[in-house]
Amino acid sequence: MKLTKRAQSIKPSPTLAITAKANRMKAEGIDVVGFGAGEPDFDTPDNIKEAAIKAIKSGFTKYTPSSGIDELKDAIIEKFRKENNLKYERNQVVICCGAKDVLYNIAQVLFEEGDEVIIPAPYWVSYPDQVVLAGGTPVFVPTKEENGFRITGEDFKKAITSRTRAIIINSPSNPTGGAYDAKHLEEIGEIALKNNLTIISDEIYERMVYDGFKHVSMASLSDKIKEITLVVNGVSKTYSMTGWRIGYVVGDKNVISAIVNLQSQSTSNPTSISQKASVEALRGDQSTVDMMVKAFDERRKYIVKRLNSIKGVSCYNPQGAFYVFPNFSKLYGKKLKDKVINSSSDLAELLLEVKVAIVPGVAFGDDAYIRLSYATSMDNIKKGIDRIEEFVGKLS
Repeated sequence: MKLTKRAQSIKPSPTLAITAKANRMKAEGIDVVGFGAGEPDFDTPDNIKEAAIKAIKSGFTKYTPSSGIDELKDAIIEKFRKENNLKYERNQVVICCGAKDVLYNIAQVLFEEGDEVIIPAPYWVSYPDQVVLAGGTPVFVPTKEENGFRITGEDFKKAITSRTRAIIINSPSNPTGGAYDAKHLEEIGEIALKNNLTIISDEIYERMVYDGFKHVSMASLSDKIKEITLVVNGVSKTYSMTGWRIGYVVGDKNVISAIVNLQSQSTSNPTSISQKASVEALRGDQSTVDMMVKAFDERRKYIVKRLNSIKGVSCYNPQGAFYVFPNFSKLYGKKLKDKVINSSSDLAELLLEVKVAIVPGVAFGDDAYIRLSYATSMDNIKKGIDRIEEFVGKLS
């Protein structure tokens, strides 16, 4: 059967591929340390699971409205009011099958052939592919570690053309853990306003911030910036609910309506049971979130210190999320036996041989780096970094 050009252009998610390979090795009895996972290693809190069980027992197992149930919409509206000082109505909210599904739907209703979307690099791996699948063209703008991996206003303005339709901002960021403060967001917002651009603000890691950093939602900066901003979020990272597949977006009611129509022809609706569980996640006890963030912070401090102690490796200290993005490029050109490291992909292959799974930075748009997730136990982190350090020591 002949595949469409669209289907042939799709690349599998490298993060999921690395995790799958590490899991296969583990299933074969190999003691591999996996740093690829983009999900918390903690279990979903009991109160959330109990809410799902209650929903099942009460028979809440049928179709729901395509846009999601009003109870969850109201919980999302309350969350934005309390945490972000933002006011939305029900017709400005749509619930989808995960934040990734939200972003895919946004691309489908906003972009078409000839449209350009600015994506600061390093970027989450799915952004460009989703733009391409919608017919658009991703325009990558490199960022610098010394700038906290944030796009500058000057570079943003240089990338804008008559075909530019939007910019995607991810704060805190996957893969770098870098985050935007209010000053930097305001600069981006004002430039977007002057050029009639949509801002897609992916804030999925907003609760996972460290060292006193305060997350600021792009839409909270002004009424005008709010009007052009679509805020994407979900329950997967904050509440360790990655498999429950609930994400949401708030913003312009016309865009939201288009997403609802699209969803009615694709997934029909987000899972009924997961929606009830998500209501409890947003409205229930938040102490487990604080516990997870505290544990992530301890791991972050350890892994950054250890990586920076390895000769030839430097690691940016992230403000948020649960990833580090260390620079290994000083090791390029070195070799282990007869195998030369010329790229992050080469490095990833060799590290797998010493039973460490990482994601090469080239997947995120910067080949000088690799991504390690510290959403794994401290014992695994120590073991994995020990192996990396030993590996680097053997290079010549």
